[in-house]
Amino acid sequence: MRHFDFTPLYRASVGFDQIADMMDRVLSNDPAAQNSYPPYNIEKTADDAYRISVAVAGFSDQDLTVEVRENALIVSGQKSKEDQNKSYLHRGIATRAFERKFQLADHVRVTSASHIDGMLHIDLVRELPESVKPRRIDIATPNTRALAADTVN
Repeated sequence: MRHFDFTPLYRASVGFDQIADMMDRVLSNDPAAQNSYPPYNIEKTADDAYRISVAVAGFSDQDLTVEVRENALIVSGQKSKEDQNKSYLHRGIATRAFERKFQLADHVRVTSASHIDGMLHIDLVRELPESVKPRRIDIATPNTRALAADTVN
């Protein structure tokens, strides 16, 4: 595996250390980080709207948990004990416990979650506050400064 040196990023920016940490996690060879169960899709539904769809066949609404913690969306599933006591002749549907984490960017908010036909759909929206949106600053000229001073007095 390649090792990336993020030192130049730290020298030229402030507050972007999260990006370097996230890159380290994504590029690691840790098998737990590369778990492919359950499969999922990430879809862009509008300019600032997204949907994460997780295949959770065999799980009921009570078996699933969706929560947001520290800019991370955590989806987990745990089958109830009564389902685990059944006797199967063949078991081809995986229902093992899982936890899947998705890092959320700043200002991304989870709006809803629904469980339909074995798919868990989580809708997200990016809402930029007014303080972050670009705004135009008027440039004062000597005449406008004099007018502003007259109105103050």
